[in-house]
Amino acid sequence: MLELPEVGTVRAGLEQFVVPVVVDSVDVVDTRGLRPSGGLEDAALFETTLSGRQFTAVNRRGKYLWFILDDGTAMLAHLGMSGQFRVSTQHAPQHRHTRIVITLDDGRDLRFLDQRTFGGLTLAPLVDGIPGPVTHIAPDPFEECFDVDEVVRRLCARRSAIKRSLLDQTLVSGIGNIYADETLWRVRRHPETPCSRLSQSEAVELLQTARDVMAEAMSQGGTSFDSLYVNVNGESGWFFRVVDAYGREDEPCHRCGMPIVRESFMNRSSFRCPRCQRLR
Repeated sequence: MLELPEVGTVRAGLEQFVVPVVVDSVDVVDTRGLRPSGGLEDAALFETTLSGRQFTAVNRRGKYLWFILDDGTAMLAHLGMSGQFRVSTQHAPQHRHTRIVITLDDGRDLRFLDQRTFGGLTLAPLVDGIPGPVTHIAPDPFEECFDVDEVVRRLCARRSAIKRSLLDQTLVSGIGNIYADETLWRVRRHPETPCSRLSQSEAVELLQTARDVMAEAMSQGGTSFDSLYVNVNGESGWFFRVVDAYGREDEPCHRCGMPIVRESFMNRSSFRCPRCQRLR
């Protein structure tokens, strides 16, 4: 799944191109682009409801982003593993994975593409500024409302492993597999370290490091390992060039030279240095 830096990069690109612009028309090319995936009646409702509305802002929380509409509602987007927004001219050839085309009144198209169809768009009411379907998602470390003291308290009270907790979007949102591994490498922690072993200062350092890692990734446009993630202008992110742990199996640790190991974790891969990140 795309993580906070990738979604944050897309959000910034979208805001530059579509705010404030009015939606001229909408074409749901493939109903799998809607969430929940519906039939033709749902597609028709989506098209008629969004047509004529103006995008006034593009916001983000964790791995979700949403377009605020001029009627006080939102178009919520989850990119999943391969969801992409592309801004193009209306006469540009349509990519074969295009799911939804939003024609804007300035002569351009906002197109939603999704190869693996795990993402999607939906219209939703706002609850205290957050779309209803994602109110259960915790604030991420870049939000003003992020309460680090409360998150530290909840984190240190857990008996679960530290990496599992970092991935829990109800505790802190936006951190996925890539940036959890990078964070744990920097703080020299084994992913199976119990949260209860962390001191308050260590937990604060952990969260600050996660924020720093993701900020660095956003400054480089996120992480692109393949063509499934690109920005709205089609450009890839370059953070993969400077990763210290993720995806570097058998490559030397940048700190001690020991080969990075790959281990199974929750039906995915986890990467760490066996010397720097021992289980204490």
